[in-house]
Amino acid sequence: SFRPFVAEDLWKFNRVNIDPLTETYNLGFYFSYLAHWPDYFSVAESASGAIMGYIMGKVEGKGKNWHGHVTALTVAPEFRRLGLANTMMGMLEAITEKTYNGYFVDLFVRKSNDVATTMYTKMGYIIYRTVLNYYSGTHEEDAYDMRKALPRDTKRESVVPLKEPINPWQLDEG
Repeated sequence: SFRPFVAEDLWKFNRVNIDPLTETYNLGFYFSYLAHWPDYFSVAESASGAIMGYIMGKVEGKGKNWHGHVTALTVAPEFRRLGLANTMMGMLEAITEKTYNGYFVDLFVRKSNDVATTMYTKMGYIIYRTVLNYYSGTHEEDAYDMRKALPRDTKRESVVPLKEPINPWQLDEG
C-alpha cells in the first residue's frame, strides 16, 4: 500500500537506499522535505510493514517554469518490476497537476543509468537537456534533465529539448 512518509520511516528505509544509483542525503535534508512538501513524500509499504520504495519531491519555479520536481525515487531490488515506480510517479504528477497546477514534472538521472532513462521514457518523459558534471563525488557524471509536460502546458513548450548541455550553476536560469 501507499501512504505518506513519516519521520519514523527514516530509521526503516536504509535497505532501500543501498542501491548505488540512489542518492542518499543527510537527515536534515529529508526532514526539510517532509516539513515543506509532505504531500510529495510517500512510501510503498508491504503487508509486513517493510518499506518497498519511496518518492520525495517538491514544487518549484516561477511563471511557466512552475513545476513538480522528483528529488528521489527508489524501489528496493526485491520489489522492482511490480509497477511501484509507475504508481509513485503518477501520484507525484497528479499532485503537481491538481494541487499546484504545474506546467511539467522534471527529474535528474545519471546519464549512465539506461534502465531508469528507459523507464522514464516509457512513462512519457523526454530528455530535455544534459547537465554537465551534475553528480559529484567518487563517480562524477553528467545528468539528463528529463521532463514530462502536464495539461497546463497546452503548447508543450516545457518539453522542447535544448541542444546544448549546461553546467549545474545554470539550472536556475531556466
